[in-house]
Amino acid sequence: MPELAANLEAIANQRLLTTTPSAIRKFDQEISGIPGIIKLTVGEPDLDTPEHVKQAAIASINNNESHYGRQMGDLRLARAISEYLKRKQNLTYDPETEVTVTVGATEAIATTIVSLFNAGDEVIVPTPTFALYFSLLHLFGVKAVTINTAEDDFLLQPEKLAQTLAAHPNAKGIILNYPNNPTGREYPESLIKKLAAILEKHQLYVISDEIYSELIYDAKHYSIARCLPKQTILISGLSKSHAMTGYRVGYIAAPQKVTKLLTTTHGLLVTAVPNMTQAAAAEALSVNGDSDPQNASKIYAERKDLISTGLSQLGLEIIPPEGAFYLFVKIPAEYGTDDIKFAYDLAQKARVGCIPGSAFGDGGIGYVRFSYAANPEKIRKALTRIAEFLNN
Repeated sequence: MPELAANLEAIANQRLLTTTPSAIRKFDQEISGIPGIIKLTVGEPDLDTPEHVKQAAIASINNNESHYGRQMGDLRLARAISEYLKRKQNLTYDPETEVTVTVGATEAIATTIVSLFNAGDEVIVPTPTFALYFSLLHLFGVKAVTINTAEDDFLLQPEKLAQTLAAHPNAKGIILNYPNNPTGREYPESLIKKLAAILEKHQLYVISDEIYSELIYDAKHYSIARCLPKQTILISGLSKSHAMTGYRVGYIAAPQKVTKLLTTTHGLLVTAVPNMTQAAAAEALSVNGDSDPQNASKIYAERKDLISTGLSQLGLEIIPPEGAFYLFVKIPAEYGTDDIKFAYDLAQKARVGCIPGSAFGDGGIGYVRFSYAANPEKIRKALTRIAEFLNN
């Protein structure tokens, strides 16, 4: 009898076999072995989780909160999320029926896609955007209909949206991500309202990934859920705003009927989120935690100015970010649009790691993304190496 492993490709999920892993993680791993490389690649805060948040997790453990929790999420956290969204964005969600706590925003995205769409459905994705969307859509057999925003200053314009909807009248959803990863661009309220006016005329879901909404510089975040509460599935989490990537806490806020579907999928995938991380998240989203993202934003703003000024002085064209902690940079003219070659050369010859823009869709071709969620000393050293590389 032949071993199962020998026939794995024949019997395994065929879409999984053709699904590429995260292009960000893949490139990061490929260059990690270069001795002494400075990696400005992965979007992970280098800051520590706030002390009062850590103490809340410790208290949960000491209180023996070690049993299965409520599948939708601990009510303390669900209420904290509801109050936080009301306080910050003037959004109203019932904590008992319209909030689902997930294992990070990644699970929130996967749960939403598998719950709302069938194989063969079309979902509109403005690019450049977070690479994970493409992998998950492909895995579940959903077709990504991309809109290249590079020619429009990396913001989806109403005219382009209307044209795409006319060409794809059966599209079931659209994924918005802002502040944007990888560009750092933030959609102004006026533009969000124009996009919402078009979307409300169509029977499709708006998946709004707002994980970076607390990390804003000179702009002010305006959630599209304020315009389209019945169509919007709002996704966010604590990883970026409170430096809690390892805690793995995200959430989905959505209309009650949609939340029922989401909770069913969520329960089948993970049962429930660990109690101690939920306790920490509840503390982070309380009024006690309001200043934490503000303090982090000030730190990132200084780093943003440092790397933006440095790369601009080297003659590189940058996209000024309004949020998140990424800088999107056009590659030197001699590379044409080959951002992958430039990123490899920079890693191998300058020992500085960034992510090729093409990893984020067709709108990112010809650019690279630098993460400035790194200490200033590392950024300065990277700038020195980049300068030497470009001069040579």
